[in-house]
This record gives sequence, structure tokens and C-alpha cells, in this order.
Amino acid sequence: MYKDLLQLLPAASLSFQEPMSNHTTFKIGGPADVLVTPKSIYELKTTLEYCLSRQVPWMVLGAGSNLLVRDKGIRGAVIKISQLNCIQIRGEQVYAEAGAQLSQVARCAASFHLTGLEFAEGIPGSMGGAVVMNAGAYDEEMGNVLLEVDAIKPSGERKTFQRSELNLGYRQSIFQHNDHIVVAARLGLRTGEEQEITAKMEKYSQSRWEKQPLEYPSAGSVFRRPPGHFVGPMIEELGLKGFSIGGAQVSVKHAGFIVNTGGATAEDVLQLIVVIQEKVSDHYGISLHTEIRIVGEP
Repeated sequence: MYKDLLQLLPAASLSFQEPMSNHTTFKIGGPADVLVTPKSIYELKTTLEYCLSRQVPWMVLGAGSNLLVRDKGIRGAVIKISQLNCIQIRGEQVYAEAGAQLSQVARCAASFHLTGLEFAEGIPGSMGGAVVMNAGAYDEEMGNVLLEVDAIKPSGERKTFQRSELNLGYRQSIFQHNDHIVVAARLGLRTGEEQEITAKMEKYSQSRWEKQPLEYPSAGSVFRRPPGHFVGPMIEELGLKGFSIGGAQVSVKHAGFIVNTGGATAEDVLQLIVVIQEKVSDHYGISLHTEIRIVGEP
């Protein structure tokens, strides 16, 4: 069915029955029917037109850092935008395409003595994913620096969203509720002192290595933070640090993370999530909701 894509896109942009474990930071996930890696907006539009005209289901993949793909994989097309990664600095503004690594954007801004994006150092996501999730850390978030976002509809229509149109909230944006695909974002930063910027980024990086289980594959924080509570301490108080199902383990370093200690399946992770949710609900009366996206054929 998908072989006719070879008539529309370069063979190097296509991979069939591609294991998604190769494209997520969790190192988990069954095969996608077809993985498309567009190298231009034209190739992205061509892919979307193909999917729309043939009613092929599709999803967009950034860095795969906030994602759990089920073991049976993904039916349809996965569009990986990692090659759309241009970064431009103009005065105190940064223009970055959706596939650019967020930490790379932060380092690029720092090299031009621009402050405001230091919190992104070490966040293993793409600019597009960071916009969609309104990613943040250390009491900062993307919404603090976003000026506008360029997006495209499956029909090929492009639209520029101003900050006031983004409906930003805690790990929320309008792009979780419409069919637009983020292709680039413009950020507004401030000129600062290079040494102070660098020192702040090094501090955040060191803190992540000390507090987060970066030595293991994971998808980052599994659960959204309920108002007035911190997830990690609640899970730790329940004695679940180190608790495992298969190759999936509640991190012994930070209980808000589930790590792949080797050979974990998506089913292992999903079962572990349910155990945590049930125990937290029974003990604290709090419902935990996942922050990671869970996709794929059940």
C-alpha cells in the first residue's frame, strides 16, 4: 500500500516496518507501517497530502522523548520531523524549526548571549514537542518565551499563531486539541551576561544528572503534577522505588520516572503505571494522569 510513496519522496526519506524502539528515548515500541523523515516543508506537505487523499492514519514524531509506543506498533505513517531543524538568531529573537533539539536551541541562544531559555538545557525533546506540551522546568516554561508559532494543517494550509492564540497552560497548548502541525517557533529572549547564562545552564545540567535517571532509557516524568502535590515523593512514600514489572522499573533515583532497565515492553510499563495509579489513589485519594503520550495499536 505504501510503496507508491517511493514515487513521491526520496527512498532515503522512507522506512517500512520500522521499529519505533529505534526512535524513542524509552527504547520501546513495535513497528510503524511506514516512517517518513521529510527533509523539507515540501516533503512534509507531500506526505500529508498522500495520507489525506488515501485516508492513511498518521502521527508526527519529534525526538520521541515523551512517548510510549505500544508493542504492536503504529498503523499508518509516522512523520519524523528531525530533519527540519534550522535555527536562526536575529537580534533577541530565535527562530527554530520544529525538529531542532530544544537543548541545542538553548545552547545556540547562549552562544549569542541570550537569556531566558536556560531551563531547556538537558531537556531531551524537540522544539515542536516543547511547544505542543508547553515544556518547562525550574519554574520556567516555553510559554514564557514564545512569540509566535508557524503551523500547517494536513490540507497544506499554513497559519501563524500569536502567543495569545496558543491557549497555554501547565503542559498544555492549543496543538493538543487541533489538527495543526507545528513547523517552527519564534522566541523572544533578552541579552544577558554570557558567564551567568553558561553557569545557569551548567547548574541545571548537573542537577538533572544528580536527580534524574539519565543513565537508563526513559520517557521523562511519567505523570502530570497534581495541584499542591509532587508525584515523586508520593510514589516514594508508598515504597515503590525500585519496584519492577518485567524490564520496567520505578527509578531508584527519582520515583517520578519509569526506566527501561533492559528489554522492557510497553505492556510492562503500562502495567506499572496502573499499579502506581491505583496505589496513589487508594492512599492519597489523588488521580494521577500520564504526562507521556501513549500511542499505537492496543
